[in-house]
Amino acid sequence: MAEKKVSGRKRHIVVDTLGLLLVVVVQAASLSDTEGALDVGAKMRGRCPRLRHIWADQGYKDTMIGWFRQWLHVVVEVVTRPAEQRGFVVQPKRWIVERTFGWFNRQRQLSKEYDVYPETTEQWVYLASIQVMMRRLARQQRATQPHPIQC
Repeated sequence: MAEKKVSGRKRHIVVDTLGLLLVVVVQAASLSDTEGALDVGAKMRGRCPRLRHIWADQGYKDTMIGWFRQWLHVVVEVVTRPAEQRGFVVQPKRWIVERTFGWFNRQRQLSKEYDVYPETTEQWVYLASIQVMMRRLARQQRATQPHPIQC
């Protein structure tokens, strides 16, 4: 397989419907999306037993869809844009992943590729995800606590 001569990194993520991170794989940008998806699938084995349906970007091919069906028993649906669409239009379900990437890019460490090893970047993504979840929990807890009575 001929590899592209592209520098940088790709982040492949699996999120739930709220945009919270389940799995991340960081790899060289020269690798194809299908290879990245297979790495994500290998990482997901045994981690998400209740997962039954995945929406994927157009970059992921039929090979990946068959692999996910066979090994993970998950239905993969590729979100495609309508043929008549011109310009930018938000795709259903795709915006959830894009919003999650936006949350991660707020972290200075993830805004650029500072790290040498992809594994280090993966750990930074997990830390950013933990921070997002902690902020949500703290906000939810503040909303449910009664206000102290002041005399």
